[in-house]
Amino acid sequence: MSTSLPRPDASHSTGLPDRQVCEQARRSRDPRFDGLFFTAVHSTRIYCRPVCPAPAAKRVEYFRHAAAAEAAGYRPCLRCRPELSPDDGSWRRGDATVARALKLIDEGALAEQPLAALAQRVGVGERQLRRLFVERVGVAPGGVHGTRRLLFAKQLLTETALPITEVALAAGFGSLRRFNAAFRDAYRMAPRDLRRHPAGVSLGEGPGEGSKTLVLRLGYRPPYDFAAMLDFLRGRALPGVESVDDTSYMRVIGPLDQPGWLRVSAWPRGEHALQLELHGPAPTRLLDIVQRLRRMFDLDADPDAIAAVLCADDRLAPLVAKRPGLRLPSGWDGFEIAVRAILGQQVSVAAARTLAARLAQRFGQPLAPSFAPGLEHLFPTPEALADADLATIGLTRARADTVRAVARAMIEGRVDFRTERTLEDFAERWVALPGIGPWTAQYIALRALGHPDAFPAEDLVLQRAVPDDGSRLGAKALLARAEAWRPWRGYAVIQLWRDSMTPPPVAVARAPRLSLADRTPRVTARKRASPT
Repeated sequence: MSTSLPRPDASHSTGLPDRQVCEQARRSRDPRFDGLFFTAVHSTRIYCRPVCPAPAAKRVEYFRHAAAAEAAGYRPCLRCRPELSPDDGSWRRGDATVARALKLIDEGALAEQPLAALAQRVGVGERQLRRLFVERVGVAPGGVHGTRRLLFAKQLLTETALPITEVALAAGFGSLRRFNAAFRDAYRMAPRDLRRHPAGVSLGEGPGEGSKTLVLRLGYRPPYDFAAMLDFLRGRALPGVESVDDTSYMRVIGPLDQPGWLRVSAWPRGEHALQLELHGPAPTRLLDIVQRLRRMFDLDADPDAIAAVLCADDRLAPLVAKRPGLRLPSGWDGFEIAVRAILGQQVSVAAARTLAARLAQRFGQPLAPSFAPGLEHLFPTPEALADADLATIGLTRARADTVRAVARAMIEGRVDFRTERTLEDFAERWVALPGIGPWTAQYIALRALGHPDAFPAEDLVLQRAVPDDGSRLGAKALLARAEAWRPWRGYAVIQLWRDSMTPPPVAVARAPRLSLADRTPRVTARKRASPT
């Protein structure tokens, strides 16, 4: 990998990187650019990832999005498999109109509703939304939706032995006939012609002897500090609901009438991907599960785009240089994170974990003893906690009232985790509930939404960590200091939390500010106990 290759700057945030940059990235197969653009070869009418091992072609053009390449008549490469590319997180996340619309499309917003409904949810007109997509993505929203479904189907056909009917359902097609027609029109082959062998299915592996485990690859853009991610999750793992060891994360997933399990670990042979093992979910839930895990493990982040902003700050620059692969550790379920944030108010991580374990065991749905080792119950639903007697698990009256109030607000729709909400709107709704202050609302946004700009300024650890001279900034001063970190303040939080528990080295000079070209990825993992 060429460390001297420049990254796209802010001037390219609404379009392609410079053509020369694309050329260099393609020829050097730079994984940092994976998903940031796609290369389309004129002679073969095939489009590829920048990391494709195929020989370099002479006549190519570049596209911002896979959907734009397919709209221009190109087919996805069978060798580098564009469906494995991470999304471009530098413009796909946050509160911009296109970012929120893209997240809604990821959740299937266009599967059963027209474009007008999507436009209404993000607060713009249909024509304006279409124009924004064409300008910034290179294709209309419907093209993004269609490509997303077909590429996911292509991954399932390539990596699993799922029946083609189930592949069609998993990709969001209402019938096998519609799926076959769409696949043939886009890729000029029938779905069955793509299938090679059942490489993604293994029998008798994982929990539940004799069971089928579906295995999928979840790509990311390096560097990625998976050890640090596991470290964070391990310190907060909820006994009976999830389990984290040195190499993997495992948890039970709903719904209540068809629970399943999943395990996430590093993909073998050092590839830039995580390995997802799934057992039990219905085919129609597969795409939602994959999207949840991509958010939970922050797989679409662009580390260099984040570093470009944070490294302008003298306090953050050496932290990012030391741990360039830190990501936002999110959670599987928003309500679960919200309840655990309330339980963790003004107590240690260990105490909050103990309370959460009692709550899950007392009010969660129990599972069969043979379900999976270490997984014993689902986390309670809002309905289970709305009127629960929480004094039985040792909660104070005030905390119990807040948990019940949040559960009722979820049931009534006064608070939610809807993708189209901006950070400001989300926090405003949550602080309107009794017992929920700005810190808790921002913490929930950080851990439940994975919002890249969430910032709990009232956090005492942050207030002491930013000055790094023993002094403390107030919330107002901290917010002013963090204004320059937008739209990646959440990543600054993770860097500072992790650093706050590491004793400062003796007589070590502050690291110089690094340019993007000098940032050679280095992965480090150091265990610490961060707030809640």
